[in-house]
Amino acid sequence: MDPFQGFQTSNPNPPILTPSFPANLSIATACTTVNSNANPLPAAASSSSTSPSPSILSRYENQKRRDWNTFGQYLRNHRPPLSLSRCSGAHVLEFLRYLDQFGKTKVHTQLCPFFGHPNPPAPCPCPLRQAWGSLDALIGRLRAAFEEHGGKPEANPFGARAVRLYLREVRDSQSKARGISYEKKKRKRPPQAAALPPTPNGNQNQ
Repeated sequence: MDPFQGFQTSNPNPPILTPSFPANLSIATACTTVNSNANPLPAAASSSSTSPSPSILSRYENQKRRDWNTFGQYLRNHRPPLSLSRCSGAHVLEFLRYLDQFGKTKVHTQLCPFFGHPNPPAPCPCPLRQAWGSLDALIGRLRAAFEEHGGKPEANPFGARAVRLYLREVRDSQSKARGISYEKKKRKRPPQAAALPPTPNGNQNQ
């Protein structure tokens, strides 16, 4: 699911954000509009038309690039505008909460009769939110992009403790509300063969 789908700002100036992101948290369809005005990737040389170009980015790298451009656009449209050097974990949380209004994941409230029900039998008026998985993957990509653009790991706002706690809170609350588990399954180790006793030495004196 794409957390940035339908993402746009309410401020008419500067231009409205209409990004496009997918969920893993892949956030891909939202950055399309925002990045339509960004510098395009260099065109492949004509000689590469017959062979794959080594400069072609992977799906992950393309997604990370779109996410980074979209977040930069969000900072520029912020009131007052924010520079990346002044961006903190609090601004990242503000950004994540803003994205919630464009979510497509039903999160039941405690008053809802379907609270904790993984497959509700009927519709309900509970709000739609960004899925935890989508947000978690988005933060992972933005965290990597920040350092790739020269940011210091210790100053990375996407790795701030407040952001980690927020994601954990979202995971736990959605797990309870939706009746699903986000716990990673532990991989079972293959059974080890029982140790055999040492073979008696045939040359040993009787």
